[in-house]
Amino acid sequence: MGRAVTVATCALNQWALDFEGNLERILRSIDIAKSKGARYRLGPELEICGYGCSDHYYESDTLLHSFQVLEKLLVSPATRDIICDVGMPVLHRNVRYNCRVIFLNKKILLIRPKISLANTGNYRELRWFTPWSKARQVEEYFLPRIIQEVTGQETVPFGDAVLATKDTCLGAEICEELWAPNSPHIDMGLDGVEVFTNSSGSHHVLRKAHARVDLVNSATAKNGGIYILANQKGCDGDRLYYDGCAMISMNGETVAQGSQFSLDDVEVLVATLDLEDVRSYRAEISSRNLAASKVNPYPRVKVNFALSCPDDVAVPTCMPIQWRHHSPEEEISLGPACWLWDYLRRSKQAGFLLPLSGGIDSSATACIVYSMCHQVCLAVKSGNADVLADARRIVNDDTYIPEDPREFCKRVFTTCYMASENSSQDTCNRAKLLAEQIGSYHINLNIDAAVKAVVGIFSVVTGQTPRFSVYGGSSRESLALQNVQARVRMVLAYLFAQLTLWARGMPGGLLVLGSANVDESLRGYLTKYDCSSADINPIGGISKTDLKNFIQYCIENFQLTALRSIMSAPPTAELEPLVDGQVAQTDEADMGMTYAELSVYGKLRKIAKAGPYSMFCKLINMWKEICTPREVASKVKHFFRMYSVNRHKMTTLTPSYHAENYSPDDNRFDLRPFLYNTSWSWQFRCIDKQVN
Repeated sequence: MGRAVTVATCALNQWALDFEGNLERILRSIDIAKSKGARYRLGPELEICGYGCSDHYYESDTLLHSFQVLEKLLVSPATRDIICDVGMPVLHRNVRYNCRVIFLNKKILLIRPKISLANTGNYRELRWFTPWSKARQVEEYFLPRIIQEVTGQETVPFGDAVLATKDTCLGAEICEELWAPNSPHIDMGLDGVEVFTNSSGSHHVLRKAHARVDLVNSATAKNGGIYILANQKGCDGDRLYYDGCAMISMNGETVAQGSQFSLDDVEVLVATLDLEDVRSYRAEISSRNLAASKVNPYPRVKVNFALSCPDDVAVPTCMPIQWRHHSPEEEISLGPACWLWDYLRRSKQAGFLLPLSGGIDSSATACIVYSMCHQVCLAVKSGNADVLADARRIVNDDTYIPEDPREFCKRVFTTCYMASENSSQDTCNRAKLLAEQIGSYHINLNIDAAVKAVVGIFSVVTGQTPRFSVYGGSSRESLALQNVQARVRMVLAYLFAQLTLWARGMPGGLLVLGSANVDESLRGYLTKYDCSSADINPIGGISKTDLKNFIQYCIENFQLTALRSIMSAPPTAELEPLVDGQVAQTDEADMGMTYAELSVYGKLRKIAKAGPYSMFCKLINMWKEICTPREVASKVKHFFRMYSVNRHKMTTLTPSYHAENYSPDDNRFDLRPFLYNTSWSWQFRCIDKQVN
């Protein structure tokens, strides 16, 4: 009868504008899909050019090269006898669309433009594309000559249609359309579509994966059907990490799950499913069938091809599985580690340098690099030839095989403790012990000579010598002296990143890692152009609370016992003089708020869209057991003063791994002024009125 259909989806580590690499990975995924018997292959959103092209979408070159890649796919023997569904930008009647191009045996079946564009948070699709607004309508698309010469077609259908094969009906969604309240799969399912496809460019956020899985499963739970989701994976050139999770679901249950974090550039999932299971599932949902009898039909593109074989009675079909989610600590260990690996190999640098202070933030960053080394060794052990080739190029040794994470860490990771007269022996010892346990190449140096030289220049010019407040200086003098230390560390970090390997007789340079967490950035508790100024920052989107939990995870899973003393020590910048050899300065005292409070402020400000007054109104209820309304008002005012005074620092914030939805990243996620009226007089007066 032809009941068992075999379909494939994939997660590809595509790279913006890497047309050659993207083509190779697409072809590899098609080869794997065919070798496993698939008759249909789905790829990620905009996979031909890479999702993160941004304003390069405006360029005619991007469109031209995408069609050139499409031409290579059409003529490749790999694409024979399998329906291929690929993503690329297409210009139709001088309007640019985000499209799926679906083809079979050198013939384009349909170009399906995206209907609902992602335009929140990190997404700016409306900047580059126009949504297709003609529901259930198709137009003629005139193919470029290079494609006409291959397909023999002058025009092809362009618009909102579905494919009718010999045995079933397929309908496409693109990423955001799954998340929209009026998802196309609803009406498509009512119109008899049995197989839904979704090509995504969905990035990682802590604790987000379950939402995507639930949406896919719920799409077919009420309406029946098979749902296939493909996703981008890896770092394709910016702050986002696309976290794979390709999946196949049927009738509300997952039947195939792809990995969320992996160093494999190409991952293909294949499932064989029984169409009769969809039909019998739908048969008893009377409300669905009543709605289906009234639905406005979709245009159908007839395809003389089947996803099943005629004699398939004995073909085994896939059974439901239980989705396995990572804990937030595992996500922190794996996501930023994979992002760092992509950045390292694609930037063609020789490793990382991290100023390691012995505190929680820089130690967490070091642990993420160590986790990266773990992932590399595991990938090589499992036979990943791409990772092995990259590792050999990075360490400049054609025979090298990374087997021990500590040994590999020694080759690619340099840590540096930059002591001053205000540093304690405790933090020095903690940094040294952690470096020993993870295996990094560790440097101890003292910055006092450089600090004194810089301050000395100021003294010669002005005749004034600034002093710390504990020695009778003003707060301005004390802050300036702290900032000099912090900025000298940044200069030295870049000097050592450029020349450490040279001094050791090795080629290449190092990428400087920053380690300011999302809460400190939000509050502005950092020196502009200090060690927070780096090439990239793997923890810049992660809260202090989550980082502490991650440190505990590393103690238990990586046996890094040095982290115990780091966990128990109060966070400190160590920029003010010691008192009796002990640290007198702590972060939370300096900030005037706790890290736990900062996380609450951050979520209310960004996720709940709360200004000062709304935040006060929410917190008098949230904190009614621990604070009076007047205390809440004082805390909210202090936060907004500090946030607005320091917002200018976000304009130069080091590019950070995006992991939290309350990130203050000024690049494109959190767009705000950086010159505020910091008195907030009207807003604070409204708060005072309510307090009184």
